[in-house]
Amino acid sequence: MDVNPQHLQDKARQFQENVVPQLDEARRNLEDLNTRVVSFIRANPGTCLLGAVAVGFIVGRIASRR
Repeated sequence: MDVNPQHLQDKARQFQENVVPQLDEARRNLEDLNTRVVSFIRANPGTCLLGAVAVGFIVGRIASRR
């Protein structure tokens, strides 16, 4: 099997051109989501605390079954 280095470089460059913009968009989306979640938590700390307690209780119940 003969591997052409130029062909590999072209494929790698094409892959990079396709993936880098998607990674940048995903990073921006995650930063936006983080900003919204932090804002929600700051506006509703009690609700978030109760939710965390409820999730912890459920996880504890599931873990204790084993």
